[in-house]
Amino acid sequence: MIGVISDTHGLMRPEALDALQGSRLILHAGDIGSEEVLSQLQSIAPVVAVRGNTDRAPWAANLPWTEAVKIEGRLIYLLHDLAWLDLDPRSAGISVVISGHSHNPEVETRDEVLYLNPGSAGHKRFRCPLTVGRLIFVDGEVRGEIFPLGI
Repeated sequence: MIGVISDTHGLMRPEALDALQGSRLILHAGDIGSEEVLSQLQSIAPVVAVRGNTDRAPWAANLPWTEAVKIEGRLIYLLHDLAWLDLDPRSAGISVVISGHSHNPEVETRDEVLYLNPGSAGHKRFRCPLTVGRLIFVDGEVRGEIFPLGI
């Protein structure tokens, strides 16, 4: 399982940490909010993170705006705001696009590409639920799941 989280805005909820237990890798889709969030996630598994529009502090300066990671032969593209997507994922060989920003959890397949927005795991905003996501790899296929934090 690959854990997917976004929009923590400096708040690492114990429920989110519990939901990500057992991850072999954690992808953070930006608006992290503090280095401490990344440290807490790294206590569970290695972390790949991108910068969000609110990650302006000096600690975030070295974070990339986008990142590509290959997992089990599948190319995963990570960015904060889906509106920033400046390539055609299918043509680029991307299997999964992960984004955050909207705080709305969503799993959708378009043009043979899986899009996963894990929603927000930080401060409750906009009447959106508190959630994280998961990527599950089985028999060469990948599927996305939204996991509600129950808060």
